[in-house]
Amino acid sequence: MNNPDERKQVSRLIRQVLTGKICVREAINQFPHTVEDESIQAAYHALVHYEADEDLRRRDLLYKEEQDDYLIMIAEILEKDEDLPFNIINSYKEFYKSANIPNTQDFKGKLKSFFKMLNV
Repeated sequence: MNNPDERKQVSRLIRQVLTGKICVREAINQFPHTVEDESIQAAYHALVHYEADEDLRRRDLLYKEEQDDYLIMIAEILEKDEDLPFNIINSYKEFYKSANIPNTQDFKGKLKSFFKMLNV
């Protein structure tokens, strides 16, 4: 089930990353914590890949531009409370069972994040 407020929150976070207002890690820490929305999970993975590709983005300006456009498209779709296209969602499902979005910052949330990371 999707939550329009959560989708708009993720859209804002993506835009803040792209404009340099916050770093990817900060955005990820602000993601909705208990999310079943596959579009938000795909957006999470897109941001993780964005951060992982930092060196490539510096070396290849065309790649940087395409990746920025991709994230802008994701942000725009989420802002309208629409589902991301099936091919985008599935491209991440191939590699990840679910998004490893960090849980709340209290002890219980950190423990849940730890076990989720271990796939337990």
